[in-house]
Amino acid sequence: MKSETAHSEVGRITRLVLKHARDAFVDQATIDAQWKTLNFTAPPDFRRAVGEYDRFVDLLARSGASIQMLPRGDQAGLDSLYVRDASVVCDRGLILCNMGKALRAWEPAAHERALRESSLPIVGAIRGPGRLEGGDVVWLGDRAIAVGRGYRTNDEGIRQLRRLLADEVDQFIVVSLPHWRGPGDVFHLMSIVSPVDRDLGVVYSRLLPVPFREWLMGHGYRLVEVPDEEFDTMATNVLAIAPRTCVMLSGNPRTRAALEAVGATVLEYEGREISLKGGGGPTCLTRPLRRALREAPI
Repeated sequence: MKSETAHSEVGRITRLVLKHARDAFVDQATIDAQWKTLNFTAPPDFRRAVGEYDRFVDLLARSGASIQMLPRGDQAGLDSLYVRDASVVCDRGLILCNMGKALRAWEPAAHERALRESSLPIVGAIRGPGRLEGGDVVWLGDRAIAVGRGYRTNDEGIRQLRRLLADEVDQFIVVSLPHWRGPGDVFHLMSIVSPVDRDLGVVYSRLLPVPFREWLMGHGYRLVEVPDEEFDTMATNVLAIAPRTCVMLSGNPRTRAALEAVGATVLEYEGREISLKGGGGPTCLTRPLRRALREAPI
């Protein structure tokens, strides 16, 4: 009987992939050359970003997870900090994405090189004209998955993912995402929903499609609602490192209080440079590879 799975967003993380800010951002000159083109809201401060990321890694390491760092590589891109988007994981191995943001097109190949060397099987890849980004893919159970259809993930990408997962998924839920701020904005399914336990999720219901919200509630989810004033500070982007133990960006006190009121343990990190300016919260910064099936205290 297996003790780990990739088909979960809430089990205790046992293995994950990160890319350090010093390797994604490289130096201040690289940041200054790229941030506007990549639609960052402001240029990160390199020194502060490295410090924030060091503390973020320390927080995750305390959970006991095995951490693999992606190398800098030949192509430097600020967005490569957000490692979730370039791949999707299933129990058979890694599915390489095909990025909806053209300037990130090289990232899946970098994941393939680094993770193939760690003996993780590559089970497939999304090919053009299909587009798919990992931030649009959310496991909701061992055989249930939701995929956001928006500007970063298209119908052909979803069709290919459905085919690749045909033997592993019984419920394949396509969630139509809103236009919101348009195709240039950072907006994924995980911008509006983050599971933190098998029956608990953090959501921003103003942008959550009604059929998907009804699905969650119909399957026993209790929803922690993010207030309007905490949506832009990414209160909806919450990383579960174990059931009801989660990491979130500091500066969202109402959402934190709501999570704690339903028994969740909340760990915060400072992310002005590594999260707020690039639009990527803790789920974006991490690519969990495996989670425990049988839980033990952290």
